[in-house]
Amino acid sequence: MKLVSVVLSGGAGTRLWPASRQAYPKPFMKLGGRTLLEQAISRGQACGTDHLIVVTNQDHLFLTQGLLAELSDPPLPHYLLEPKGRNTAPAIALAALACQKLHGDDAVMLVLPADHLIPDTKSFVANALAAARHALDGHLVVFGIQPTGPETGFGYIEVAKIGRQAQPVLQFVEKPDLATAQEYLATGRYYWNSGMFCFTAKCILDAFAEHAPDVLTTAQGVMSSGHTAALPPTGAVGAAQVTRFDAHTFGLQPDISVDYAVMEKAGNVMLVPARFGWSDVGAWPSVAQSHSADAAGNTMGITEDTHWAAVDTTGTHVHVESHGHKVIATVGVKDLVVVDTPDALLVASKEQAQNVKRVVEMLKERHPESAAHQTTMLPAAVQRPWGTYATLKEEYGYKVKRITVRPGQSLSLQYHHKRSEHWVVVQGDALVQIGDSEIPTRAGEYRFIPLKERHRLKNTGEGELVLIEVQCGSYLGEDDIVRLADVYGRT
Repeated sequence: MKLVSVVLSGGAGTRLWPASRQAYPKPFMKLGGRTLLEQAISRGQACGTDHLIVVTNQDHLFLTQGLLAELSDPPLPHYLLEPKGRNTAPAIALAALACQKLHGDDAVMLVLPADHLIPDTKSFVANALAAARHALDGHLVVFGIQPTGPETGFGYIEVAKIGRQAQPVLQFVEKPDLATAQEYLATGRYYWNSGMFCFTAKCILDAFAEHAPDVLTTAQGVMSSGHTAALPPTGAVGAAQVTRFDAHTFGLQPDISVDYAVMEKAGNVMLVPARFGWSDVGAWPSVAQSHSADAAGNTMGITEDTHWAAVDTTGTHVHVESHGHKVIATVGVKDLVVVDTPDALLVASKEQAQNVKRVVEMLKERHPESAAHQTTMLPAAVQRPWGTYATLKEEYGYKVKRITVRPGQSLSLQYHHKRSEHWVVVQGDALVQIGDSEIPTRAGEYRFIPLKERHRLKNTGEGELVLIEVQCGSYLGEDDIVRLADVYGRT
């Protein structure tokens, strides 16, 4: 049996704002010391396969590459890069076409969303291998989660009776209201729909052809428009393959879930009951539950430089992302979520945590260039293929940034129309190009980049390069960059 992990790494995770942003979504959040995406990839590897297909947004390629490069034994991935978000049916159809081409009709696809939390890997592997056997018998397999309460945020799957064995699916039903969810639980016939699937490439493609031919036809057109190339090796990861798609053709695909397109219509759907703990980490209370609570029921997601002083505080979760040392104090509060990032602060009751999505919608209605709108798009520390940058201070006429560059990496050769820049290296060794001159620059040394002058920065040391950049000019937007040469292909 050839088992292929298909990791779907999409979605904005708006209910986890401000930690989750459009450019740094939920799969890249760390829980238990590892990102959710890393955990999903590791679960697939634990099932005994090194074959990996990652479906992700094209803007998240470098983030994903960097994450894989940090693994001790990374699989060799094939990336399918989406120009824009679609839905699970187009994503799975594209992955199935790629899997069929790479591994054949009988390859078993284990489809895993990149934003789930499953602590018990051993039990997951046992379930996944059982699902793979049913897939080889010609079934479309879905993993069902036994409900622990009348949850209204999940879809439900009806079977004859909740039990320990796999069984045919009777029907899929949409997210219910509270009264309906309570009725479902009372019958003892309903599971939560986990969104994890298992099937052979041929079986799911045949199902698309029968039940959603428009999804299959457009996916085939998208694959025909795609261009596959080898990526430069990154860290311990060899020359991975990447497929990029024509944006217009990609946008012609129906925006539909695989449940609507296929699963609700097919007659060969089998449910495998999950015997492992599971969370889709859909809102901040789910994040809180993934942490160990103290005697007062409080949970923390904070860095070493953060201290939480909790006075008469119970059932509260605090999450802090800071550029430096910070003290968080709570007094006389109960059942709150407090999320503090350098550019945004969220205070919400746990009962209303699902409504954080409404905050993001409100902020997106602001002017696209406004700071409020930008907090929905970019994280406080913006990831780039060479490292990160974080804005420390910005007022009219100037902006202060902290820039980090990984060993051996370099920024593009570029210039700016409307700003000059001052660079002070505070850690590491750099090679600074200004015009035609290349100047070695060490910690404590300073370089000035005049307006419209060509420049580039490279980390020549063995450790991380850190510098402070002060921009001065009439316009300080990120789009005032003219790239002349770039090792990451962004010119």
